[in-house]
Amino acid sequence: MTREKISLGITHGDINGIGYEVIIKTLLDSRIHDICIPVVYGSPKVAAYHRKALNIQNFSFNNIRSAEEAVDKRSNIINVVDDEIRVELGKPTEIAGEGAFRALEAATADLKAGKIDVLVTAPIHKFTIHSQSFPFPGHTEYLESLFGTQSMMIMVSDIMRIGLLTGHVPLSEVPGLVTIDSLLEKLRILNQSMLTDFMIRRPRIAVLGLNPHSGDEGLFGQEEKEHIIPAIEKAREENMMVFGPFPADGFFGAGTFRKFDAVLAMYHDQGLSPFKAVSFGQGVNFTAGLSVVRTSPAHGTAHEIAGQDLASPDSFRNAIYLACDVFRNRQLHHELTSNPLSDIRPQDEGSDQGE
Repeated sequence: MTREKISLGITHGDINGIGYEVIIKTLLDSRIHDICIPVVYGSPKVAAYHRKALNIQNFSFNNIRSAEEAVDKRSNIINVVDDEIRVELGKPTEIAGEGAFRALEAATADLKAGKIDVLVTAPIHKFTIHSQSFPFPGHTEYLESLFGTQSMMIMVSDIMRIGLLTGHVPLSEVPGLVTIDSLLEKLRILNQSMLTDFMIRRPRIAVLGLNPHSGDEGLFGQEEKEHIIPAIEKAREENMMVFGPFPADGFFGAGTFRKFDAVLAMYHDQGLSPFKAVSFGQGVNFTAGLSVVRTSPAHGTAHEIAGQDLASPDSFRNAIYLACDVFRNRQLHHELTSNPLSDIRPQDEGSDQGE
């Protein structure tokens, strides 16, 4: 679907958290409307509640019934929940979980149908959204199921990009998931994302070890010798510039991460702890490997400060900018790598070639 501006879908997330606060504060910035047409999947009633709680006077949504009705230079909103939905600031409730799922369901349906170009998701509460309709640990796994492709979480900031081998799984299960095949799969996704989504010609990727001191020659574990190092060697055979494994403490402590375009961490906290230590409030969660573009802010629902005008919109704003950048980068990459002869058609018989 060709548009002059990117049609950007936004899900409202958990209505009892800071989702609407960061959405509204972001959309108050006129620069957003210069690059995209925002379409929020949520509730005008809930939005008005939050706007009143935050005492935001100079903002209003344009109510529409479908993404096709979205108006340029306006912040558009589609009602996707029951009008009787109840806001209880700071509380995880079943109603809030259902509202978060309804928004996600409607937005992803439009994303799949090409009615919006990219998706930015406000934070959900993983316990309250969990149901028969959403039996997933998070957005990433839901999107994998919906679009039928393997993906990976990449945390992105101006300082670093960190991909995760394993995401929302218990730590006790991580060693069994560190295999040559799983590592190669994630390295391929990470490498391809650097090429197409970030337009890095020859990305340098660092791989972290699983065990202390990367196993120290097997003294503290065998995963490095049996799985991680062989996977790195196979990735190099596929012409990927992959290095490691690096002990995580020294890798981040010495600033070695600055020498690489991306890092592959073995598990959630190994990657997110250093990332948030240096990028908290600015970072973005990007789902790589999907045929569509999805980002989110690198923070949660923050129930404890909901409605208090304390939430910063910086991470959410950066999520919008990154989604638009990746969308444009993919378009440009496609143009650069397409066969230039594919559009040449044989001339009709008898045509005057001198015309």
